[in-house]
Amino acid sequence: MAVLVTGGAGFIGSNLVDELIVQGFDVTVIDNLSEGKVRNLERWRGHPRIEFVRGDVRDFDLVSRACDHKDTVFHLAAMSRIQPSITDPLLAFHQNVIGTANVLEAARQNGVKRVVYSASSSAYGRVNSPPMREDMPKDCLNPYSLSKATGEEIVKLYGDLYGVSGVSLRYFNVYGPRHQEEGSYATVIAIFRKQKRLGQKLTVVGDGEQRRDFTFVGDVVRANMLAMMNRDVRGVFNIGTGKNYSINEVAAKIGGEVENIPPRLGEAQVTLADPMKAKRELGWVPSIGLDGGLAVLDEFESISPPGQIFLSAR
Repeated sequence: MAVLVTGGAGFIGSNLVDELIVQGFDVTVIDNLSEGKVRNLERWRGHPRIEFVRGDVRDFDLVSRACDHKDTVFHLAAMSRIQPSITDPLLAFHQNVIGTANVLEAARQNGVKRVVYSASSSAYGRVNSPPMREDMPKDCLNPYSLSKATGEEIVKLYGDLYGVSGVSLRYFNVYGPRHQEEGSYATVIAIFRKQKRLGQKLTVVGDGEQRRDFTFVGDVVRANMLAMMNRDVRGVFNIGTGKNYSINEVAAKIGGEVENIPPRLGEAQVTLADPMKAKRELGWVPSIGLDGGLAVLDEFESISPPGQIFLSAR
């Protein structure tokens, strides 16, 4: 079976590509390498089941060619963090809205049977009381959250109007092997681990009491696989653990001296998933909590230190 993964050289995408190839799928990857890295796919160099296309989902012709004879499209390509979208909102809308529209239209024209869209828990904003349920109103606080929430509406429209079978997975604070530790796309766990490795203070934003539901990337990959297989299931699904931690608690688990830095604009105080819909309709439940995920990171980074090729211990 042939599938397309947009953003497949990125953090989540490359972990998904690993699983797809191991499971015997033929995989085409589109990535413009603005955030993704070729080294994330290095272990598959020359493998007969993978094709890498350097390109951008804003290029409709390229996306349409890549969708040809594909059974499923996993759409992960995006401007994937809040702060860069505040700095450059037009780029966020072009990548996340136009790019998603291109993917759905290309899927429609090529008869793709299933589209799995990587959405974001940032759609819940501040107005909703945790735990967050999929039927709660959206409260988009920044260009990133609005652009990703708009992508959900595009997926729904193409399902309702054109019959393209699609599902949207709202990720909650994903971390794990290959998470980005540098620049404006870095995740907090990756930043803390790098700072500890370098003997630096852990930089806690604001008072550190904001709480996040941290989801291990392996569980996110499994959610994507289940969403592909459950073809009749549509709609939006939370992919989170249902347990959250303050940033101060995360810093304490990683260990090291802390310094506080100014708070950021456009971020929610609390994220916490209600994952019951995903359990009920997709058969997905998280399998790795934060302590277990940090232990897995320690194990993997002992095999493949940050900045080098990650090799899965399968």
